Amino acid sequence: MTIITHFTLGTRDLERARTFYDHVLAPLGFTRLLDIEGRICGWGIGAPQFMVGYPRNGEPATASNGLTIGLAAPNRAAIDEFHRRALALGALDEGAPGPRPVAPNAYAAYIRDPDGHKVAASCRTPE
Repeated sequence: MTIITHFTLGTRDLERARTFYDHVLAPLGFTRLLDIEGRICGWGIGAPQFMVGYPRNGEPATASNGLTIGLAAPNRAAIDEFHRRALALGALDEGAPGPRPVAPNAYAAYIRDPDGHKVAASCRTPE
C-alpha cells in the first residue's frame, strides 16, 4: 500500500501546465484523468495522483523551497525522454539523466517546471 494518495502543485497558468505535463508525463505512462476546466488537472495510472491547479486561497502559486516530487518511471529510456521533453518545453535542468548513488541501479533526472516546482523521474532497474 502506498502512503500517498495524491499531491497538488500550484500553477500560475493552468493551460500552460496542462500542455507541459500532458507531454512530459507521457513517457512515464501517466495520462490526464481529471480536468476541471479553469481549476485543476490530474494525471496518473488508473487514478489521478499528480495534480496541478490554482491555489484555493486565491494567492499566487509559488514553488516550495526544498520540495522535490519524485515520480516512478518504468525504465531509463522513459526518464531520458521525460527530461528531454521537459527541457524542450522550457523546463530548467536540475540534474541530467544518470546514475544516482542512493541505491543500486538508481537512475534519475530532475527538472524545474515552468512554475518553479522541482520534479524528478527515477527507477532502479539495471540497464
